[in-house]
Amino acid sequence: MTQHRYTDTEIAAVYRAIYERRDMRHFLSNPVGPEMLGRLLQAAHHAPSVGFMQPWRFMHITCPDLRLAIHALVEQERIQTAKALNEREDEFMRLKVEGILECPVLLVAALSDQREKHIFGRRTLPHMDLASLSCAIQNMWLAARAEGLGLGWVSLFEPEALKKLLHMPSDSEPIAILCLGHVQQFYEKPMLEQEQWATRQNINDLLCENTWMSQE
Repeated sequence: MTQHRYTDTEIAAVYRAIYERRDMRHFLSNPVGPEMLGRLLQAAHHAPSVGFMQPWRFMHITCPDLRLAIHALVEQERIQTAKALNEREDEFMRLKVEGILECPVLLVAALSDQREKHIFGRRTLPHMDLASLSCAIQNMWLAARAEGLGLGWVSLFEPEALKKLLHMPSDSEPIAILCLGHVQQFYEKPMLEQEQWATRQNINDLLCENTWMSQE
């Protein structure tokens, strides 16, 4: 046993957060204290980043009118997405895909401006800044679950419209609208699985050795 190993109880807590994390859409109105929000943001800020570039930026949306405007953008894209799904349009429209108006804390996670200055780790893979931000969001997600809070990632929006609404620099990029707050309960399974939209694939069907193998 390595000396760097956590205790069994600590390891179980890490895996519990991973397996019980959910993309939440239903929230209670109970406020989230500033100390709690600060801890979650610090968890995000301690994510790994390529070249230690720390490309994440978080905007805390506290203006009610701005929250309504963001919700309108999401609703517009929700309708467009439904139309693009053709035969699954009605099924999609029955899904609850966001909790923007209900959640006590609304954040927008974005990629910073002037990212072209960061070459380390990005010369051939420039999208690694997106991977870094995704790690930050995952850190926040797991920390929130451990704290008993729900978090939902909303990606239904037109990036340029949201950028304009938030007066973001031209070379920055909004990636996620994050709904955060207390919940009545966590979904037993991912919501889209519960609603029979999709099922989790078998990891063995996604694992290859040495070369990419066709899954026929």
